Amino acid sequence: MYSVKEILRMEVAPALGCTEPVAIALCSAAAASLLSDTENIKSIEVGLDPNLYKNALAVAIPGTNGKSGLNLAVALGIIIKNPELKLEILSLADDKVLKAAEELVKKGIIKVNLLNDKKGIYIDTKIITDVESSRAIIENYHNNITALYKNGEKIVNDSLLSEVKENKKSIAEMEKWLSSLDLDDLIDLLDDLDEEDYTFIKEGVDTNMALAEYGLKHGPGLGVGLAIERMVRQKLISKDMETDARIYTSSAADARMSGVSLPAMSSAGSGNHGLTAILPIWIVKKYVQVNEKEVYKAIALSHIVTAYIKSFTGRLSAVCGCSIAAGAGASAGIAYLLGGSQKHIGGAIKNVVQDLAGVICDGAKAGCSLKLATAGGSAVRSALLSLQGIIAQSSDGIIGGTAEDTMKNMGKISTEGMIDTDRTILNIMIEKQFNV
Repeated sequence: MYSVKEILRMEVAPALGCTEPVAIALCSAAAASLLSDTENIKSIEVGLDPNLYKNALAVAIPGTNGKSGLNLAVALGIIIKNPELKLEILSLADDKVLKAAEELVKKGIIKVNLLNDKKGIYIDTKIITDVESSRAIIENYHNNITALYKNGEKIVNDSLLSEVKENKKSIAEMEKWLSSLDLDDLIDLLDDLDEEDYTFIKEGVDTNMALAEYGLKHGPGLGVGLAIERMVRQKLISKDMETDARIYTSSAADARMSGVSLPAMSSAGSGNHGLTAILPIWIVKKYVQVNEKEVYKAIALSHIVTAYIKSFTGRLSAVCGCSIAAGAGASAGIAYLLGGSQKHIGGAIKNVVQDLAGVICDGAKAGCSLKLATAGGSAVRSALLSLQGIIAQSSDGIIGGTAEDTMKNMGKISTEGMIDTDRTILNIMIEKQFNV
C-alpha cells in the first residue's frame, strides 16, 4: 500500500524541456561522466526505442534558441556532463554549451539507431575515445539509469544507479498496486493529504502557470493560447470556463514546446501531462466559490487518475496521453472540485475517453499546443456534462460499464490495438526528415 504523498512524489516532478530529448541528454551525460576525457571522442552510438525516437525527433530543446534534433540532444548531454541534475539537466544549456554541442554534431561521429524491437522507454548510449569507453542505459522511465559500464566492465556501485534504481523500482510496484484499485479508492486517498502535500501541489501550479503566462505574453511556438485570447478580445468568441482552460493549457504548451527555459511540473513522467493535469483545474477555480485546499485536492486526484490510466497505457504510446490520461485526470479533478459524486467523477472520465480516444501521438512538437487546447477544453466540458447527467453509455464503443473498465480499455487500445498505427506514424515522420 502506498500513501498519497508517496504517489505524488513518484509521479510528479519538475522537468525542463520535453522529457524525451531531456532523457537522451541525461543518458549521454551519464555515459560521459564516466570518462576522464571527452575531448578526444572517436564515436558515439545511441539506440532508442520507437516511441522515444518519435517524441524526441522534432521538438525544440531548451537553451538552443528553438533548435531540435536527436544528435543535438546527445551532444548537449555529453557537453553538460552533469547527470546529477536528472530531468533538469538542460538548465545548464546556454550559448557556450550550444556552440560546443553543435561542433560535436558537425564532427559526424554521432550515430542514432532506431531499435524497433524495444518496447517502453529505452536509451543505450555508448561513447568511445582514444583510450577508454563508457556506456549508459535508461529503461522504463525517463531518468531510470539501469546500467553503467566503463571499458566494458559493469559498474555496480554508483550514486546514479543506487538512487534512481531504488526509486523507479518503487514506481513500478506502486503503479501495479494503483492499477488494482477502484475509483472510490482513488478518491479516498485524498483524505491523507497534509500541509506538505498542499505546498508541493501549489509548487506545481506556480511552475506551470509561469509557463502559461510566458506563452500568453510572448506567443512562442505555434502561439495557440495567445491566438485564442486574441479572438476573445476581438469578440469572435466569448471567454468562459472552457475557453479559459484552453487558453492557459495551450499557452503553457506553446512555451514548453518552443524550448523556453522554464521547467514544467510533470505528471506520470511527462511535462505536457502535467500542464493538462493541473492548469484546467486551476482556471476553473476562478469561476466558482471554493477554498484553495479543495483545489489542491482536485489537482491531487487529477495526478492520481492520470497515473492510474498510464499504468495501463504505458508511458509512451500511439495515443496522446495528454488528451486521454491527463485530460481524463483533469476532468475527474474538475468534477470533484464542483462537488460531484463518484458517479459524476467517473462520468467525466468516460466522457473524455469517448471524446478524445482517437487522438494520436505523432511526436512532441509545437503542434502539441493544439492538442492541449483540445484536452483542456474537453476536461472542463466533460465534467460539466457529467454533472448535468450526460455520461457516455457503456453500450457505446470502448466505454466500459465503469470508469475503471473504460480506462483499462484505453490501455488495451494503446498497448495492443495501435501497434501498426504507431509504426506508421513514425515511418511518416522519418520520411519527412529525409525529404527535407
